[in-house]
Amino acid sequence: MDHFARQSAWMTVEFWVTSIVVTATPGTGALFTIAAGLGRGVRAGLVAAAGSTLGVVPHMALAVTGAAATLAASPVAFEAIKWLGVVYLVYMAWGSWRQTGVLAPLGEKEAPGGDVSTARVVGGAVLVNLLNPKLTVFFFVFLPIFVDTSVDGAAIRMAGLGALFMVITLLIFAVYGACAAWMRRYVIGRPIVMRRIGRLFAASFLVLAVMLAFSRR
Repeated sequence: MDHFARQSAWMTVEFWVTSIVVTATPGTGALFTIAAGLGRGVRAGLVAAAGSTLGVVPHMALAVTGAAATLAASPVAFEAIKWLGVVYLVYMAWGSWRQTGVLAPLGEKEAPGGDVSTARVVGGAVLVNLLNPKLTVFFFVFLPIFVDTSVDGAAIRMAGLGALFMVITLLIFAVYGACAAWMRRYVIGRPIVMRRIGRLFAASFLVLAVMLAFSRR
């Protein structure tokens, strides 16, 4: 029993470390949250963080139900998800380049929230993480390592670890969004700077799209 408890605690520590590294590493969700906070303020950054966290739910559901293993073994499903992700990342790159849509900067005289609704920010964030290949790999490959599927309650433990991952995601992304919003005070009112930042985000989304396009199973 003591051995099992020590092993469980050790695995939990490993899971915390893995989750923090995966979440903190810049990816599509982090970029979206930072762009939202920098372009539209702290509220948009926090909303984007919450939306990105919600985008984790489908990945977790697939892992808990065992459907993840089926999808991972299917070349057709893998390619479909991959190219949907590529298309959406290119779309995000185009929006960032033109500074339109969800990632459009909030002007100095524009009312908080602007012409981009909370629902659109959440929807964009959910889609970004829903098609995030990093999350797919984590829930399809790494999460099952931390759960012994041969024992009773494995699905509950996997769901618990998935919920813990969501909490870590929300906290780290909220920090990203808030810090980006704090930096916003130094660039707002400088259209040239904002345009260059938008193009930097566009290039980042495009690089991620290219990397995803050339990824292999």
